[in-house]
Parts: sequence; C-alpha cells; structure tokens
Amino acid sequence: MTNYQLPITNNEQLPITNYQLPITNYAQITVTDTGKGIKGDFLPYVFDYFRQADSSTTRKFGGLGLGLAIVRYLVELHGGTVWAESPGEGMGATFRVRLPLRKDAAATTDEPTNLPTVATTYPLQGVRVLAVDDDEDMREYIAFVLNESGAEVTLAASADEALKLLPQIKPDLLVSDIGMANVDGYMLMRQIRSLAPEDGGMVKAIALTAYAGEYDQKRAHEAGFQMHLPKPVEPEKLIDAIRRILGIC
Repeated sequence: MTNYQLPITNNEQLPITNYQLPITNYAQITVTDTGKGIKGDFLPYVFDYFRQADSSTTRKFGGLGLGLAIVRYLVELHGGTVWAESPGEGMGATFRVRLPLRKDAAATTDEPTNLPTVATTYPLQGVRVLAVDDDEDMREYIAFVLNESGAEVTLAASADEALKLLPQIKPDLLVSDIGMANVDGYMLMRQIRSLAPEDGGMVKAIALTAYAGEYDQKRAHEAGFQMHLPKPVEPEKLIDAIRRILGIC
C-alpha cells in the first residue's frame, strides 16, 4: 500500500499508525498521504483490478492499476477489510486496514472448527506454470496470483525466452499473452505444438489477452491454445480456468 502512495507524494515519509481497536479483536493500520487525492466518484472503484482514475496517471506513474487490488486481495485473504478515504483531488488520501487478531491459544476449546483445507487455501498446490508476457506489471500480477494459490511460477518476457525455458522446467501449463513484440502468442503456440511431447509440445495452454473477440478466440484455438481468457482477468477466474483445464477437482 505504501508502494502505491509514495510515488504520488514525491516519496516523502508517510505517517503510519497501528493500534488495537477497543473491545474488539481487531487491529487497525492507517496510512495517510498528502498526494493528489482521489475523486469522490472513483473511491468505490479504487481497489478494483486494472482501474486507474485517469489515463494520465498511467502515463505519469506507470503501472496497470493492480497495486491496491492486490492489497485488498491480501487483506481479505487474512479475514480483514481495507478502505480508502479522501476529501478530494489535491487533498491527499487515507487508507485503513483492519485485521483480526489471533485468539489466545488458551482460549481454544475442543469444539470443531471449520479450518480451510490445503485444497481451498492452495488450490493450485504444486502446479508448474510458465507465464509469458512482455509487460512486466502483468508478469508480476500473474506470478503473485498463482504463487498465492500454491503454484510454482516461472516467468518469461518473450516468446524466445519461453521456448528456451519450456523443455527445462516442463510446466503443467503455459499461460501466454498474444500481443507481444517480435513473436506473438499465436506464433509461439504454433512453434510449441511443433515440438516433441518430451520437449513440451503437448503442454496445456491458456491465452490471456486483450484480444477478446470471437475471431480472436478462434485464432487462439487454431494456434493450439485450449482456452482463451480476456484481459483483465480477476484472480478467481484465472485460478478456476487453470483448475478446469488441468482437471483439478
């Protein structure tokens, strides 16, 4: 969260407070900045994936609008909540994270608890994924989502790099962008399908791309992808697609 706020406050020091809420079993962390603030009509969407308040923010500060969405994902993963407040543009913003405190071990009883299983906590446990995208932010996003789900992720920034890595790591799944420089995802997939099975020629593959029309889906399947997912894709949909293509119950 501070990584998101520092660039828009000229990297000045951010005041952070951390305290336990009275009576409740929650701790709250508050981070306040004096940066560009958030428009009131954008506040409800500030934690959504791939959302930027305006296009100039993307050009000036970089990124794909993933930072705060990942913050929300992590906080909710730990049973907490996160929200933002801002008086308006040019007036800074405040972000608050509320997390449940661990119960004292002595307070535990013999009552049955609904603890999450490995399958629900790490739905992709042990799955080897090769992710290919020429956008660094997108590569990091895919790696974050899949690593948090238990997958072992190897990243490639180009089709050429992916072709070198494929026979080495022998992934269970390839996730590839389509619109890459020099060698696009279609050409990469055709080259992979020409390989021997022992070199990765039969690897399951998902096209993850902004080219989302019916014609694009047809081209992806003809090139050798088994599945086509349009960008932006939320973590749950990506994880579910991987489980389906690999037959993980």
